Amino acid sequence: MKIVVLAGGLSMERNVSLSSGTKVCRALRSRGHQAILVDMFLGLERYDGALEDIFDAPDGLCSDYSVAKEEPDLDAVRAMRADKSASVFGKDVLTVCRMADVVFLALHGTCGEDGRVQAAFDLLGIPYTGSGYLGSAIAMDKDLTKRLVADYVVTPQWRAVTYEEADIDRLAAETRLPCVVKPIANGSSIGVSIAHDAAALKAALYECLAYGGRVVLEQYIAGREIQVAILAGKALPSIEIIPKSGFYDYANKYQAGAAEEITPAPIPPDWEERLRDATETVFRILGLSVYSRADFIVTPDGTPYFLEINTLPGMTPTSLVPQEAAAIGMSYEELCETIVSESLKVRGEKS
Repeated sequence: MKIVVLAGGLSMERNVSLSSGTKVCRALRSRGHQAILVDMFLGLERYDGALEDIFDAPDGLCSDYSVAKEEPDLDAVRAMRADKSASVFGKDVLTVCRMADVVFLALHGTCGEDGRVQAAFDLLGIPYTGSGYLGSAIAMDKDLTKRLVADYVVTPQWRAVTYEEADIDRLAAETRLPCVVKPIANGSSIGVSIAHDAAALKAALYECLAYGGRVVLEQYIAGREIQVAILAGKALPSIEIIPKSGFYDYANKYQAGAAEEITPAPIPPDWEERLRDATETVFRILGLSVYSRADFIVTPDGTPYFLEINTLPGMTPTSLVPQEAAAIGMSYEELCETIVSESLKVRGEKS
């Protein structure tokens, strides 16, 4: 098949996306597909061949990407693009996506994981991987997700607030500590902080002004961090994350060796069953499809506290979904192939 692996874009998770996309593209090419890597925002400005020959481009237009410890400078990315239009789609991106048999969405964050790209592709008749536009949009909003699932799974207490700098002292005074501060629509733990005192809470709120000043203030739950991927509607074996220092933040997620990751998680069978049931319940309630990854904190009594679910989880060399798939004997290449085939089934059912 001709496959566009769409990555990059213009979100704070841009670098993670490019790392995911590169690995996915090469995996699909190893399976015999004509896969190419396309940066959604920068497009094909640097491609000088004939567009009709693009699926034969050497190495699928891949470069070597690794995730830096620092978040990307999006102003610098914008400056790189010759086309200064307001479109998030760069030069010839939609054209080559229409030429493909399917688009593998390796996007992460607000530029691709929030349903807008999925909605555009639905309108254009372009098949793509993963969940549809509505489930993607809901899952990206941490507050809305919790509102929908709170009657069905256990979740920490939370409230969503929209604030300005003048509100920070009041919020710090009225918020029960410790708490977790999360931008309402970021991923990869970007902007996430754990506040144990008022000074830390104020600092976290000041930081999150840069992400739009809308956050979830979530009850801090002490326990083990365990995540569960789901593929074709069924949960995979759980994985436990033990950071070497701090919590599972942006740096610990993508720097090799920064966290110990154990799959299957060393937990009792009844804990595994509770996690599986909670993951599949959230997946079903939000109307998701194909694959995702749910995040939990499990307390010493085995209670899984649901935190959030990711509809386009990372596929980088250190990502969790490939590790969980490997636990059932599925290679990375087979995982990518399964995501494509299951997605085409879903898109076919809805056509």
